Order: sequence, then structure tokens, then C-alpha cells
Amino acid sequence: MFHEYKNVIEDGDLVVVYSTPETMSTVAVRKGEMFNNRFGSFRHADMIGLKYGTRIQSHTGRGFVYLLHPTPALWTQVVPHRTQILYLPDISFISLYLDLKPGKVVIESGTGSGSFSHSIARTVAPSGHLYTFEYHEPRATTAKCEFEEHKLTDVVTIEHRDVISDGFGRTNIADAVFLDLPAPWDAVGAAKQALRKDTIGRICCFSPCIEQVQRTALALNEHGFAEIRMFECLAKDYEFRTVPLLDIDQAIQGKKGNFKSAKSDKKRKLETDDKPGESEDPATMIATKPMDQVRGHTSYLTFAILAPVE
Repeated sequence: MFHEYKNVIEDGDLVVVYSTPETMSTVAVRKGEMFNNRFGSFRHADMIGLKYGTRIQSHTGRGFVYLLHPTPALWTQVVPHRTQILYLPDISFISLYLDLKPGKVVIESGTGSGSFSHSIARTVAPSGHLYTFEYHEPRATTAKCEFEEHKLTDVVTIEHRDVISDGFGRTNIADAVFLDLPAPWDAVGAAKQALRKDTIGRICCFSPCIEQVQRTALALNEHGFAEIRMFECLAKDYEFRTVPLLDIDQAIQGKKGNFKSAKSDKKRKLETDDKPGESEDPATMIATKPMDQVRGHTSYLTFAILAPVE
């Protein structure tokens, strides 16, 4: 389901219920059951037969929700957090630098909450494959159940395994390796063994501390990796507001248009008792500015390549 698309919701399908950008949840649609939130109650039976993307009203009439098709991007926002997860800025950057695309074979360790695993599976499908490893058995079992429920087993193979002590158990098959481990430098040797030798192999290590980056870079260099580079992704959100559009005379006089919300503009217009023939509100334009608060550091991304053996 996550690497394919269907138009109509059927009994047993997974649906992402969208209330607001900050409030989303997943629902396994089953006839006879109900979904409840602050807007009221929604019958699963009413969802069956609707198209994905439909807006559905609550039975109390207090509000509505949108029924969205599950995607890796949406799953990242609603996934149950069993560990720290990767978010879209890091996911997209890693996918680009590892050159992930359909047909690629990828090795990942550890699986964690499976956020990045879903994105990898969608990117390499239908002819590629993801081998993902998790040393924590309960997390591996939970992730395996999710992959089965999301119909990803033809693209994803998960294994409970400590790759630092036991390696990946695979040789010369992977186009790329992704390591999200406390000590990734201890798995670099196993990663080199798993990478294909007839083409350029790529590796990425996800580390929150700069000391981990230093030790990983040394290990990559010792094992013959080249073009070792480290990046940090800092995403900056922008907000938009309606701003008065000043004319030349007002600008010469030094007047400035302050940011004000579109909501307050609308309210002001409703409260204005304009008479026929009177001038309308001043012209406005949409302007943007960075949010006052910016998300900080998540982790460092260390990349390297392994040249093919002639």
C-alpha cells in the first residue's frame, strides 16, 4: 500500500485521518467500528467506498476530517516512536546522496521505528529491495508486523541481528548502506563487505554527536572509502501574512507595512460598515518571513563512496 496507490477506501485499508497539520492519526478501517476525536464521531462504514482525499463530516456536525492515502511522508508524522526517527529533511537528503531509485538494493541498520525504512521501500520499489536489521528484538518484531500490515514484505526483509558483532550476513549485494547506530565505525567493515564491488558503493552514517563523526570518518578512511563528507540539515519554515501594499508617496514618507494575519483582515472587513461608493480597503499583497523559532540540530550525516574493484 505504501509504494502503490488506490483510489477507493475498502474494508481493512489503512487511512491517515487528517484533522490539522499537527493532528493526524492512522485508522484501520473496519465496518462496525468508530473513530472519535475532538470534532466528534466518524463511522468506519461511512468511510468505505469513499475516495482517498475525501472530506467527511462528523455525526455531531462539530467538524470534519480528511481521509488520506498512507504515504511514507505521512507515516513519518504519525509513526509510533519506539526510537528517535528521521524526518523528511534528512530522509530526502540521504536518499539523494545515496542515489536511491527503483531497482537499488539497500542495507539499513538499525530499523528503529521504521520511518526511513518506509521511504526507502517506496523509493526502490518495485524491483529493488531493502534489507533492514535491528538488534532490539521487540522493536524488530513490531516493525516486522508493520511491514506485513503495510504490504511491504515483497520489498523489505527485516532481521533481528547485532550487525556489529555478527555482520550483515550478506556479501557483494548492496548498492548503498545506511547506518543509524551508536557506534557506526564498528560496522564499517561489515558494510564494505556487503557493498557491491562492480560499481560505486555508497554509505551514510547518521550520528547525533560530532565525536561519532570523527571516529566514523577515521574508520571509513582506514577501510578504503573515499570522498568522505559530512552534512547537517537545518530546515527553516516560513510563514505568510497579508501586508498592505504601500504606494510611492507612502514609501517616501517612511511608512512601513506590518505583518498581520489574514484572519484579522477578514474580521476587520466584516466589522467595517462601508457605504456604497466609498473606497474599499487598501491594496494588499502576500508576504513571507522565516518563523521566529527554527528547528535545531537533529544529527550529522556522514557520506562516503567505495570505488569499484577492477
